[in-house]
Amino acid sequence: MQNTESKSKLRRRFLAARAALDESERAAAGRALRDELLGLPEVEMAASVAAYMSFGSEPETHRLIFALWKRGTYVLLPRLLPDGDLDWASYEGPDSMAPASRPGSAGMLEPTEPSRGREAIKAADVVLVPALAVDRTGVRLGRGAGSYDRALARVEPGILTVGLVYDHELVDELPAEPHDQRLKAVVTPSQGLVRFS
Repeated sequence: MQNTESKSKLRRRFLAARAALDESERAAAGRALRDELLGLPEVEMAASVAAYMSFGSEPETHRLIFALWKRGTYVLLPRLLPDGDLDWASYEGPDSMAPASRPGSAGMLEPTEPSRGREAIKAADVVLVPALAVDRTGVRLGRGAGSYDRALARVEPGILTVGLVYDHELVDELPAEPHDQRLKAVVTPSQGLVRFS
């Protein structure tokens, strides 16, 4: 219970800090993350990358996804299922995206391509993961629905799982629960890739 309460407070704090960032800061962070990831050997060699379309104040990923697709990487993007789990579909360019139709999803884009199923994430060579914060042991603070914890539980142990966060969102410690899936690394605009042991 205490973990849950402290996670709720942390979520509010990190969301408020994101909301305070201006558009130029967000754009610069998105470019830095894109450039770092595109030059990462694991991403350069990846045949398939599971990613996500940023929305709201998240670090921008739209240009990263387009660049991956243009260079021939197979990109999988999530669709939220009614039970809170994630389904996956391929990204086939900007025209393959549409606004999500479920309540509370204003501003979110989802792929319109046919479903590849919940298990499709297993085919990814690299998995890019949204996070409100990540600590230096790989614990990720998400939005609280558990969708990515379920999806990440399907990923093979040797696959690189990377959180994309702003500089102030890489922290020393976050509360962890048994179901939390730890990330292998994080990318921030100024520190680049930080791997966890």
